[in-house]
This record gives sequence, structure tokens and C-alpha cells, in this order.
Amino acid sequence: IMPRAFLRQDGTDAHMSKTEVLGKSVGSGGRLKRWLLKGQVEEMGGPYESEKTKHHEHPWWKVMCLTGVDYFSTLGYQPGIAALAAGALSPIATLVLVLLTLFGALPIYNRVALESPHGEGSISMLENLLSRWRGKLFVLVLLGFVATDFVITITLSAADAAAHVLENPFVHHLFEVQNWNIESHAWAVGVTLLLVALLGAVFLKGFKEAIGIAVVLVGVYLLLNFIVVARGIYEVFTHPEHFPEWTQRIWSAPDIGGNPLMVVGFALLLFPKLALGLSGFETGVAIMPLVKGDPGDTKRKPKGRIRNTRKLLLTAALIMSGFLIASSFVTTLLIEPAAFRNANTPGFPPEKGEANGRALAYLAHELLGDAFGTVYDLSTILILWFAGASAMAGLLNIVPRYLPRYGMAPDWAKATRPLVIVYTAVAFAVTIIFEADVNAQGGAYATGVLVLMTSAAVAVTLSVYRKSKGRVWLVFLAIALVFVYTTIQNVHERPEGIKIASFFIGAIIITSFLSRIWRTTELRVEDVKLDETARTFIKEVSGAGEIRIVTNRRDTGDALEYEAKEREKRADNHIPASDPILFFEVTPGDASEFSGVLKVKGEDVEGYRVLRAVSPAVPNAIAAFLLHLRNTTGKIPHVYFGWSEGNPLAYLLKYIAFGEGDTAPVTHEVLRQAESDPERRPIVHVGG
Repeated sequence: IMPRAFLRQDGTDAHMSKTEVLGKSVGSGGRLKRWLLKGQVEEMGGPYESEKTKHHEHPWWKVMCLTGVDYFSTLGYQPGIAALAAGALSPIATLVLVLLTLFGALPIYNRVALESPHGEGSISMLENLLSRWRGKLFVLVLLGFVATDFVITITLSAADAAAHVLENPFVHHLFEVQNWNIESHAWAVGVTLLLVALLGAVFLKGFKEAIGIAVVLVGVYLLLNFIVVARGIYEVFTHPEHFPEWTQRIWSAPDIGGNPLMVVGFALLLFPKLALGLSGFETGVAIMPLVKGDPGDTKRKPKGRIRNTRKLLLTAALIMSGFLIASSFVTTLLIEPAAFRNANTPGFPPEKGEANGRALAYLAHELLGDAFGTVYDLSTILILWFAGASAMAGLLNIVPRYLPRYGMAPDWAKATRPLVIVYTAVAFAVTIIFEADVNAQGGAYATGVLVLMTSAAVAVTLSVYRKSKGRVWLVFLAIALVFVYTTIQNVHERPEGIKIASFFIGAIIITSFLSRIWRTTELRVEDVKLDETARTFIKEVSGAGEIRIVTNRRDTGDALEYEAKEREKRADNHIPASDPILFFEVTPGDASEFSGVLKVKGEDVEGYRVLRAVSPAVPNAIAAFLLHLRNTTGKIPHVYFGWSEGNPLAYLLKYIAFGEGDTAPVTHEVLRQAESDPERRPIVHVGG
């Protein structure tokens, strides 16, 4: 008889959770291990927390500021990158980007908000549209681009913040006094690594996205940018020579030849290089759980939340579009092209230009003085650092949302601190490899952003095609094709982005499948639930003596099949004729799923008691059911298998890929790992 600790007293809801089945304490281990594993991702606050968590909801305009730390902070480097990529055509190429924002990205993400109102985003939409391993593999590829996007957000934002620190006149003066070489890459790399390390340290201590801080940072930053841009526009209109000089630079370009159509054509070719200005939409739908809706909103139909999120997306897009056009216009007209140069720009000295990666900050110092410029630098540094914090929070949410659920990451990947250490180390490596160069990382960032937006456009197109009547889906198809072109053009012009993304994709796929193989003999059942008939069968059998379970792969499912199976197992295993038996049949489900709830249904087939279930992995389901029987009845159950004929290696591969194979030995191994005490372990019999 089992100890009372393993007996259940409820007669109506006899099911057990995975923790109860395993009988293990989550908090076990040494002090360092407990500290590392404290704080599962589901417990995190902020825009990326699980929908199961109770959210503190806020007005949409405050939540807009939270997504704005990522979206609006690109003004710190976007005008400089645009000028370097498109030259005098930068304002026109930026106008094309704005049109794509308002008439492409905005309609797409309005639809994403409608179909994933709990922050799942476009990846979840595609996961639901594609089934089994195909959907999982597609998600893994997209996660590679997500990792590219978020990691480069951390490193690029920190690198640009470092540029604002080192290019400040007061810092320049300090370096001159100390006789330090500020042009050395070591300083840029060192300051960037310091900012990344600070970010990692804050998350190790415990970080929650603070909307109050985001509102202040975004409000101050947009106000300072408005002042700089307004002062720049005033400068352009009070010095009329700037406009004709700009147009002369366009018309005199050899490839343009004074042809307006060539201007439009080159703008269409160049605008993909400016794609960093599209970065805020995926974050905008990820933070939907924080948006306050209407009092009558339900989880299934949060109409108020969807409406207010659309307000958020529209307002953010309009604000950013205005700043993108205005900032590109004033920086292109007022700053000499040589000031934008990168360290390796052909035809220019090897040093970086003073406006490289900080065009608006350069104008702030030039037009409004060093005191105001320093205030602008500080505001930019803070919002860029906070953008890195937002990206880190996104990484800490999105990877654990998928990989552990797929069985493609260890359980510790649900905890924040081990992931923070991994992500910080990766950010260090990226910073060192790129020497903290903002422009060098821009291509990788744009690639990540564009692939995510393209996947969102494809997901929306497929969804509208399946759900809507008429030809409205053709509009979304056209938008998707524009994003496909933009992505391909960006990859062609800046292939380093796809190279970095390929590294992340490869790393995620390889480690994911190795983890899946390593974890394949875990219990993999979150809960066991029985229907009323199944509970009755178990009660009858347990009251008559030993609990004997005969596994069966159903063929015809009629009484003759069970009669033959019972006669065979009683003879092979010497089961007394007086002992009742239960048949247990597990039908393989979606083998790409890793775990779930095991629902067992009972059925009387002409006097034979049959229990049936569906599971991604047959041996794991049998093991979980046996442990459930042990814990609910207080008896050690016996389970009976037959020998399988075939190659053991082939059976192993079949089990990993399809969830079934040589069931008996795998069931025994799952039981051995789940229950270390042989005296309490269900007994496995193999005969025949």
C-alpha cells in the first residue's frame, strides 16, 4: 500500500498535475541554482509577460510611449544612416518609406492586432496557419530573425549611445586634456560593452518595463527632436541657398541626368536601406495586453483593446513619419556630405564624420549650442539604452514562449537570469565583431525588421484569404509583395544582415533539435484527466486486486480483437484469470508538439474495459498514466507490452520524429527518469 501522501481523496475529479506526478520540488538545488532559476518568464512584468499573468492596463497613449522607446529612438541614428545610404536622395527615399509605413505596415498590423489581441504577434498567426513540423520549423526560422532584430537592437542602440557620449564636445575636451585618442575604436567598443553590461546587470537583478519612465523619456526626447527639427527648418527657410544647392546635387548626379523619373526610380531602389524606420510595429502588437480596453471586453472579444491598439499604431506611425521626413530633410540640406562619412567610406578621410550615427545631435550642437546639444545627447543616450532594455525584455519573452513548449530548450530557459547571461554574452560578441559600428550593424537590423514584417504581411494575406469573401485579400497580397521586394533588395545591398540572421537561425535550429532529442524521454504530460467512465473502470479494477494495464494498438476495435489480446497476454505473462485487466490505447497525435494534457476516455466494448487517449508521444503518455494510477489509487500498477520486431535505431528515430516506436523500453526509461525509487515505480512487463 502506498503512503497516504500519494492517495487522492476526491472521487469526482481524479487528475493530477505534472508537478504532482513527478513529486519534485521546483525550488530544489543549491543557492546559485535557486537564484538563477528564480523568476520564470511567466512571472515577468511588462509588455512581454504572458497573457496568463494579470496585467496592469494603461491608456493607449502611455503604452505607445513604451513601444516608442524602440520606435522613436531610431531617430538617434536613422537620419545619418539614410544620408549615408541615399545621399541627396535621402528625403525622397524617406518619403517612399513613410508611404510604405502608412499604407503598408499600418494596415497589416491593424489586422495582426485584430487576430492576436493578447500579444502573440504575427509569429503565432503563422504557427496556427501551418501545422505540425512544418509550422515548428517555420517558427524556428522566424525566431532566428527575431533574435537578429532584438540582439542588434541592443548592440546598435548601445553603440549609438556610445557615439553620442564620445562625440560630445565636453567629452572631446576631456580627452584632449588627458591626451587620449578618442578616434580609437577601443573607446567606442569599451563604452558600448559597458552599456550592454549595465543592461545585463539590471536584468539579472530584476527588471520590469516601467511605463512611467517610458512616458517621460519619450516625451522629453520627442520635444527635443521637435525643437531641433523646427530650428533646422527655420534655418533652411532663412537661408534660401540651401534648397537650390540640394536640388543641384540631385540633378547633377551622373546616374540621374536631370531626369525626374530617374529620381523616383533610384528612390525606390534606395529606400530599403532605410528600413530601420519601420522597427516599431511588431513591438506595438506585442504590448497589447497592457492596453486598456472597454469595461465590457472579454478575453475572446477584447474590442476596446483592439480599437485602442489601432489608435496606438496609427498615432505612433504618424508621429514617426513626420519626424522621419522632417529630420531627413533638414539633415540632408544643412549637413555637408563629408560629415556623414563612415570610417571606410570611399573618397573620404579614414576618420568617421562628426554627424556619423548622430545627425540630429550634430545639428543640435551646431544650431542651438553645446549646452542644449549635451541635454539632447543625454536624452538620446537614455532612450537608446531603454530601447535595448525593451529588446532584452522581448527576447526574454519570445524565446521561452515557443522553444520550451516545443521541447526545444531545457526548462531553465523559462527562467530569466540564465537567458540574460546568454543574451548578454551574444551582445558582447556582436559588439566586438562589428567594432561598435552603427552603420555596419544597420543592415542586420533592417534585415530582421523586414523579414518579421514580411512574415506578418504573408500571415495576414493567408488569414484574409481563408476568412474573407471577395478579393480584399489581393490588397494584402500586394502589400506583402512590396515587403518581399524590400527585403530582397535590402539583403542584396547589405548581405551581412542575412549572414548574421543565418547564424542565429542555424544556432537556434541545431540547439533546438538537440534539446528535443535530449528531452524526449521526459514525462511530457502536464496533466492527466479522466472522464466518468474511465474513473469508474479504474475504481472497479483497483478494488478487485492488482491493477493490470494491457497496452494495445487498436486495429478493428471490436470484441474479437480484445478477446484475442487478453488471451495472449494472460498466457505470456501468467496473469491469473481472476484478475481483471484494463486495455489502454494511445493514438499518436501531432508529434511536433512536446507536451500537453492527457485526456483519457473510457469505453465498454461488449464487456471489455478500454481506455483511450491521444498524445504526441505514446510511451510518455503511458508512463504518465501509470504514475497517475499509482498516485490516485495507492497501488503500483503493472503494464504489459509485446516485443517489437525491427531495427532499434530505426525505432528510436521513429519515436523522436513521430512519437511512437519500440514502446516498452522507452516507457520504462521515462518511468525511470520520472521516479528514481524502484519500489515506487510502476512495473513494466514485456513478453510474447
